[in-house]
Amino acid sequence: MRQTPIKPRRRAAEASALHLENQLCFALYSVSLTMTKIYQPLLKKLKVTYPQYLVLLVLWEQDERIVSELGEKLFLDSGTLTPLLKRLEIVGYVRRLRDASDERRVIVSLTPAGRVLRQRAFALHEEVACAAQCSATERASLTRQLGRLRGALKQTLNARND
Repeated sequence: MRQTPIKPRRRAAEASALHLENQLCFALYSVSLTMTKIYQPLLKKLKVTYPQYLVLLVLWEQDERIVSELGEKLFLDSGTLTPLLKRLEIVGYVRRLRDASDERRVIVSLTPAGRVLRQRAFALHEEVACAAQCSATERASLTRQLGRLRGALKQTLNARND
């Protein structure tokens, strides 16, 4: 049986499609790594890690969150979130208390030190915005686009799991 030769244009398109620099996944991965490296020295001044900072951002938006709400918002499971919250509690930024009406629920709230930290974090936000070298409008647009992408990918995953 004779194989039909692949046309040169198709072969070039297939090869190009598999180039690392043409991969959306790699672009996202490498930007994420670089962004984390930008944040690390800034967050060190606040004595928090990047995942801890994300928890604080959620609590600064709305204090007193149930652990499961934090997990949903940050796409983290309780096995990852619990040790992270313990460390934030040890440094004095959050407090964890069992819900009196439902002992299975743990409520996480900011301490006074955690609230004060918000002001220091604003300077960090400005430094990262400057490092990104794009306008506030461009950053907002990128954030919206990535949010749509995350939603579409999550929808695909949910459909696969059904």
